[in-house]
Amino acid sequence: MSKAILYDSTLCIGCKACEGACAERWGLPYDDKIAAEETISAHKLTAIETHGDKFCRRLCMNCLQPACVSVCPVGALQKTTLGPVTYDADKCMGCRYCMQACPFQVPTYEWNAQLPRMRKCNECFERQSAGKLTACAEICPTGATKNGDRDALILEAQKRLADSPNQYYQKIYGLKEVGGTSVLFLSAVPFDQIGLRTGVPQEPLPDTTWRVLELLPDVVSTGAVLLGGIYWITNRRDEVAKAEGRRK
Repeated sequence: MSKAILYDSTLCIGCKACEGACAERWGLPYDDKIAAEETISAHKLTAIETHGDKFCRRLCMNCLQPACVSVCPVGALQKTTLGPVTYDADKCMGCRYCMQACPFQVPTYEWNAQLPRMRKCNECFERQSAGKLTACAEICPTGATKNGDRDALILEAQKRLADSPNQYYQKIYGLKEVGGTSVLFLSAVPFDQIGLRTGVPQEPLPDTTWRVLELLPDVVSTGAVLLGGIYWITNRRDEVAKAEGRRK
């Protein structure tokens, strides 16, 4: 069965233990200065955001049908049957198409490294493959982050909504967004109030792309995709670079 993470914002106390455990798992630095950063970056693969008196986590959503995998021309990104989307830096050619394709703006890039890599959470693929919990779920002191089979976590989330209707906004984020994700969210308020993107499609982005292309003649579609892709990628790359600059 596919693994997933359930994050319940109503249980999060903002202790950032998940951040520290994630940094240790990846061998990344973590100090007070990094802890104060509320955005994900090449040196911080999960982040706790503060929204008034509420908190939310940012991390890779490990989509069920990930756009990043569909655009990677060299197979550096792979969707595993276990659930996580893994990344092979040895295959990566640095095109950064994954950054441009991600609807959640998750992948980050080591802009200042001599041999830069793309960085993102892979939902502790190695740990889960060995039957362990993700580092963030294992250390969470309140149970705000749970890790397990996706179907079981969906049932758990539905039970919480039914048992405490006044405590929760009555939806599960990640259940259908972009065809479903491996990270699910519960919240006391509408999801946009805790920083989640609510304007994303409800269907898988790779399916949408191919359905549009199938409507066009081969020659026209190829030319249009190439020219349009070049224009979009060039402009999107500038946007990503600016966004990365703001994260630093």
